[in-house]
Amino acid sequence: MGWKERVKPYLGDKQFYKQVVAIALPISAQSLITIGVNMTDTVMLGKLGETALSASSLANQFISIFQICCMGIGMGASVLTSRYWGMQDKHSLRKAITIMLRLCFVFGLGFTLATILAPEGLMRIYTSDPALIQAGASYFRWSIPCYWLLGFSLTCTIVLRSVGQVKLPLICSICAFFINVFFNYLFIFGSFGAPRMEVAGAALGTVIARVFEFCFICGYFLFVDKKVGYRLKHLAMKCRDMVGDYLRISIPVLVSDTLLGLGNNAVAMVMGRIGATFVSANAITTVTQQLSTVFIQGISNASSIITGHTLGQGEYDKAQRQGVTFLGLGTVIGVLAGLLIMAISGPIISFYDITEETQGIAEQLMLAVGFIVIFQSMNSILTKGVLRGGGDTKFLMVADILFLWAASVPLGALAGLVWHLPAFWIYTFLKIDQIIKAVWCVFRLASKKWIKRIDSK
Repeated sequence: MGWKERVKPYLGDKQFYKQVVAIALPISAQSLITIGVNMTDTVMLGKLGETALSASSLANQFISIFQICCMGIGMGASVLTSRYWGMQDKHSLRKAITIMLRLCFVFGLGFTLATILAPEGLMRIYTSDPALIQAGASYFRWSIPCYWLLGFSLTCTIVLRSVGQVKLPLICSICAFFINVFFNYLFIFGSFGAPRMEVAGAALGTVIARVFEFCFICGYFLFVDKKVGYRLKHLAMKCRDMVGDYLRISIPVLVSDTLLGLGNNAVAMVMGRIGATFVSANAITTVTQQLSTVFIQGISNASSIITGHTLGQGEYDKAQRQGVTFLGLGTVIGVLAGLLIMAISGPIISFYDITEETQGIAEQLMLAVGFIVIFQSMNSILTKGVLRGGGDTKFLMVADILFLWAASVPLGALAGLVWHLPAFWIYTFLKIDQIIKAVWCVFRLASKKWIKRIDSK
């Protein structure tokens, strides 16, 4: 057999790519809209000065921990829901959703209480600058309602995606985008007679958008959707027989994503102590990085869902071949994303009203982001997609804990606070876990040990 015949099964067929595009494009578009909201916030707050921009950026680091926890809860549940959907076992699917929503409520309660009781204390985790602490605490106070609103709408969105419902969340995000931009403009600058609230106005605009998302997504999911058929009465259903499987599959995802969020916050703490200029420059590059990697997120989600469906149908060899195909896609997309970042970095940076020092740091960070994104793409499609869809969550938890906390955080802290290296090398060390995990997970994919069996309940 020639090399062409050996390679052909791993290239995918027309039906495979149609399935990938049908799932990935709406998810990517939804991510693009979310990033558009973040970019609009950044530009609007940038007009108020670097204090407002940095304060909102640091406050959102804590809120992002909750968002990542919810992503962990939802994505962990989606490993089960996509597999049960492949089996057409709706009763087990609903049990997994019930456990997911109960966990989301508990986590939302904890974060809400922390924000109510100690907004200034939360800001001191990230910075010692009094002006940033005061502005960030104001942002926190207005963001208190966001936790449950965000948590329930996000986890329900993930479940809808896992059963192929990807268009509805996209429609919701389009509407939420315009709502968020309008009310941000209204309250940040005090337009059309509204009070000028500056940083707090950005938080209020976000809350209003979250209320809309919650009503739209959760209202549809609980009262209209017929594919899953989940209703309020199912919140009281008995799930004890599934708790073992849920904990085995989902808790490692939750732990992994939570530790990843905490690690990212540790990175933010390092940046906050380097200085406000570094924080501002990173806020600009973060939006650009997200903008260039939206399709990576779409492919990652699609690979997890498709892998779950394929394994649910009992086609294990096919799932292995699809995993290799997804890895190839991730590599190509990562290279293209890196080139895109290099191409748009100049115009993006010049768009912001920042100091010459901040501009210089932002240029260095853009170069580092363009390099790291290649490995981030491979890593994301394997860790958040194929391997997770296969149920290999314990392995991924170890990978996230080991490389983030043993490599990225200590090396980044040394590079920024002790060695005082240029911004390019600080960022590269802070993200070096992306490179290590990408290589390690390629070997895991090749081993075929990532495919875990899940039975009906």
